Amino acid sequence: MEDLSLHILDIAENSVEAGATVVKISLIEDRRADLLTLEIQDNGRGMNPEECQRALNPFYTTRTTRRFGFGLPFLKEACEAAGGHLTLESAAGQGTRVTATFRLSHLDLKPMGDIALTIITLIAGHPEIEWHYYHRKNDFEFTFSTREFKENYPEIAINHPEALKAIRNHIDKNLSILRREHDRGQSL
Repeated sequence: MEDLSLHILDIAENSVEAGATVVKISLIEDRRADLLTLEIQDNGRGMNPEECQRALNPFYTTRTTRRFGFGLPFLKEACEAAGGHLTLESAAGQGTRVTATFRLSHLDLKPMGDIALTIITLIAGHPEIEWHYYHRKNDFEFTFSTREFKENYPEIAINHPEALKAIRNHIDKNLSILRREHDRGQSL
């Protein structure tokens, strides 16, 4: 995969396939620790230890739409290439947590990609899912939750084009602030 946003999309789609009703996506960029942490957690059906082992094998998948399961193995490879690692925690009936770490300064760290488009794509395709997105970069953080959006705007469908446009603008605005934080931190 070309960038981290596509990894997020693939792993989040796995959560949907596993019957999740709540999916939490978290990105933490810690320049001082030289660490990027991506975590995707769901309340889907989960996996037993043997299934967790098989999930890291690219020639295993539970999906019926394709014969191979490259998502987790490719993400694991991307982590290791950038000086990090992947942790898969799951229990049958209790959901799954994927934690991927990367060295921020590593030459082989993939670009972030279009995170806002990834979140919008997930919401548009699965409006029934409760999506949570948290992003922190050094001392700045922001969150977005479809549950909160639905509570604040009950008269508009979350996957309505105007709602998706407003959500994208909100995420893009906050990501722009994160980039400015990065630029400011680089000049110190």
